[in-house]
Amino acid sequence: MDMWYSKHSPVFETKNSKSIIHPFIVKGHRGLTINPYQGCQHRCGYCYATYEWSPEFYDKIYAKSNAAEILESQLKSWKSDTIEPVMVSSATDAYQPAELKYGLTHKCIEVLQKYNVPYYVFTKSTLIERDLKIHQEYKENCFLVWSITTCDQKIRRLMEPGTPPAYSMFKVIKKFADAGVSCGVNIDPILPFITDSQSHIQEIIDCCHDAGVRYVFGALLRLRSDIWERVKIILKLLDIENGIDEYKNAIYQFREPLKSWYNVAANKSYETKVLHNLKEKVLQKGMIFDFPDLIGTRRLNSNKSYNGGRQVMLMSYI
Repeated sequence: MDMWYSKHSPVFETKNSKSIIHPFIVKGHRGLTINPYQGCQHRCGYCYATYEWSPEFYDKIYAKSNAAEILESQLKSWKSDTIEPVMVSSATDAYQPAELKYGLTHKCIEVLQKYNVPYYVFTKSTLIERDLKIHQEYKENCFLVWSITTCDQKIRRLMEPGTPPAYSMFKVIKKFADAGVSCGVNIDPILPFITDSQSHIQEIIDCCHDAGVRYVFGALLRLRSDIWERVKIILKLLDIENGIDEYKNAIYQFREPLKSWYNVAANKSYETKVLHNLKEKVLQKGMIFDFPDLIGTRRLNSNKSYNGGRQVMLMSYI
C-alpha cells in the first residue's frame, strides 16, 4: 500500500451485500451514506479510505452487485417517515471506471429518487456526465460535489494518476451548472508545500467561478501512517527540499512511527492561514465558502413524484 502505482488495471469482482445504507458524518453534518463499490481505481496517494481492512484498495475493485436491490429493500422497511440525505459515496468514487461496467451508482440513484431521498454525490470523475439528465430531473433535491486538489498536470499525474485532468472535470461541472444543478468543489486535501500556495488555490477558484460553481470548501491533509508513507514518496519525487522534515517538525509536529489508527492534523496556525486564504478567494468571486446543511426529508410512497406531497426540498435549505 505504500506505493500506489501499478502498470496493471485493477481486478473487478462482484459480491453481495447484506446492507448498503449506513450512518455517516461529514464536516460535522449528520447523514447517511451508500458505497456501491469497495476500492477505487483513481489511485490517489492521499486517500483516506485505504484502511487496513482494505489492503487491495487500489488493485481490486468489488462491485456490490445487489446494491440497488438492497437499497430498495432497506428504504421499503424504513422505520421512520423521514430520512436524512444520503452521501454517494463516502469511501470510494461512485463514478470510477467500474461504473461503466456495472452501472450500480446509476441504479442506486434511481432508487433514491423513487423514494424521494435527497442525496449528495462526491466524485473526481467525468463519467458522471452520463447521468446528467437524471440528476437534472432531481435538481431540487440533490447536490453534486467534485473533489479537485490541483490544476497542475505534473502534480496530478504523480499524486492521483487515475483521475481525469481538472480542466476535463470543470467542463463537465459547467454542463451541470448550466442545467441548473447545484454544484460544489471540495479542495480536499490541501497538501503543504504541494498545493497550498496562493497561486495554486487561486487557479482552482478561478476555474470554479468560470464553471458556475456555487459552493467551494476545503480542508488540510490529515496524516495517518499509510498516508504518510505515500506522501513521503510524493515529496521526494517532487524534489521538495526539506519537505519531510517540515511536515514532521513544523506543520504536523509528530514523531515516527505513526500508529496505524492515529490521525494527525496540521497545526492550528498553519491551518487557519491556509483556510483563511481560501475563504477570502472564494468570497471575492461571489461564491459560498461552506458545505450545505444536511437536512431531513419526508419519504413519500414510491408511486409518487419527488416534487409532490409533503416533501421538504433539499434546495430550500441551500
